[in-house]
Amino acid sequence: MKKILFVNACVRPESRTAELARYLLDKLEGDVEELKLGDEDIRPLDLAALTKRNSFVEAGDFSDDMFRYAKQFIAADTVVMAAPYWDLSFPAMVKAYMEAVTVQGLTFYYTEEGIPKGLTNVKKVIYVTTAGGPVGEFNLGFDYIKAVCGGLYSIYDVTCHKAEMLDVIGADVEDILQEVRNEMDEIYGA
Repeated sequence: MKKILFVNACVRPESRTAELARYLLDKLEGDVEELKLGDEDIRPLDLAALTKRNSFVEAGDFSDDMFRYAKQFIAADTVVMAAPYWDLSFPAMVKAYMEAVTVQGLTFYYTEEGIPKGLTNVKKVIYVTTAGGPVGEFNLGFDYIKAVCGGLYSIYDVTCHKAEMLDVIGADVEDILQEVRNEMDEIYGA
């Protein structure tokens, strides 16, 4: 059975992003494992953490607990990431998570020519986001996830489902959300 990793960066109990992601997850076949980033203590890499990680990487030893997120990621077949649209991208915890996942020798390696190649089992990444205002061309959170997945992990099937303009006065929020659900139904089945 397929393994689906649900990376949930939604902190609000009434999160519209999480609601759309759960709607999507109901359409996907497989065992879902949820990682609630708000419940984790993932910190950005500082000098001490980077030095520690590099010493393990150089030794080829990935047994330390600091590699659990990378191991969880590479074991998935599909990753669904739910991240609200904050400040033109996503909550900072998503960047810290991606730093924890991006480990040379575990999630990717460099060829002799210096080209990164992926080492994950992941075939597809689906990014779900919602915004109170317009996203337009500034979906920088998705752009970052897509670039890292393709550029480092060799995952090229990376898609985004977004609902925007949800907090604009007069917006029909339910209609906007339903349009995204309909899009998901078309792609993943009703």
